[in-house]
Amino acid sequence: MTVIRPDFASATFKTSTFTEANGTCVEVAVVPGFAAVRDTKHRAGGHLSVPAPAFADLLSSVRAER
Repeated sequence: MTVIRPDFASATFKTSTFTEANGTCVEVAVVPGFAAVRDTKHRAGGHLSVPAPAFADLLSSVRAER
Protein backbone atom coordinates (compact mmCIF):
# COMPACT_ATOMS: atom_id res chain seq x y z
CA MET A 1 0.00 0.00 0.00
CA THR A 2 1.34 3.41 -0.94
CA VAL A 3 0.94 6.18 1.62
CA ILE A 4 0.70 9.70 0.23
CA ARG A 5 2.01 12.36 2.58
CA PRO A 6 0.89 15.80 1.44
CA ASP A 7 3.37 18.61 2.03
CA PHE A 8 1.81 21.44 4.03
CA ALA A 9 5.17 23.05 4.93
CA SER A 10 4.66 25.97 2.56
CA ALA A 11 0.84 25.98 2.65
CA THR A 12 -1.00 29.06 3.87
CA PHE A 13 -3.45 28.33 6.67
CA LYS A 14 -6.47 30.65 6.72
CA THR A 15 -9.26 31.28 9.20
CA SER A 16 -12.89 31.82 8.32
CA THR A 17 -14.31 35.31 7.96
CA PHE A 18 -16.71 34.23 10.73
CA THR A 19 -13.85 33.75 13.20
CA GLU A 20 -14.59 34.69 16.80
CA ALA A 21 -12.57 37.53 18.35
CA ASN A 22 -11.53 35.30 21.27
CA GLY A 23 -9.44 33.09 18.98
CA THR A 24 -11.40 29.87 19.44
CA CYS A 25 -11.31 28.71 15.85
CA VAL A 26 -9.54 26.52 13.37
CA GLU A 27 -7.46 27.26 10.29
CA VAL A 28 -7.61 25.43 6.98
CA ALA A 29 -4.95 24.98 4.30
CA VAL A 30 -5.36 23.35 0.91
CA VAL A 31 -2.76 21.65 -1.27
CA PRO A 32 -3.50 19.61 -4.40
CA GLY A 33 -5.74 16.73 -3.36
CA PHE A 34 -5.78 17.43 0.38
CA ALA A 35 -7.00 19.85 3.05
CA ALA A 36 -5.60 20.32 6.54
CA VAL A 37 -7.20 21.71 9.68
CA ARG A 38 -5.43 22.95 12.81
CA ASP A 39 -6.33 24.71 16.06
CA THR A 40 -5.35 28.40 16.14
CA LYS A 41 -4.47 28.12 19.83
CA HIS A 42 -2.19 25.11 19.28
CA ARG A 43 -0.60 25.61 15.86
CA ALA A 44 2.57 23.82 16.92
CA GLY A 45 0.47 20.75 17.73
CA GLY A 46 0.22 19.87 14.07
CA HIS A 47 -2.76 19.45 11.79
CA LEU A 48 -5.24 16.88 10.60
CA SER A 49 -5.06 16.28 6.85
CA VAL A 50 -7.81 14.63 4.83
CA PRO A 51 -8.41 14.01 1.13
CA ALA A 52 -10.04 17.02 -0.54
CA PRO A 53 -13.26 15.15 -1.44
CA ALA A 54 -13.76 14.15 2.22
CA PHE A 55 -13.25 17.75 3.32
CA ALA A 56 -15.73 18.97 0.70
CA ASP A 57 -18.28 16.45 2.03
CA LEU A 58 -17.71 17.73 5.57
CA LEU A 59 -18.28 21.33 4.48
CA SER A 60 -21.45 20.37 2.61
CA SER A 61 -22.79 18.62 5.70
CA VAL A 62 -22.01 21.57 7.96
CA ARG A 63 -23.61 24.03 5.56
CA ALA A 64 -26.75 21.88 5.28
CA GLU A 65 -27.22 22.10 9.06
CA ARG A 66 -27.39 25.92 9.09
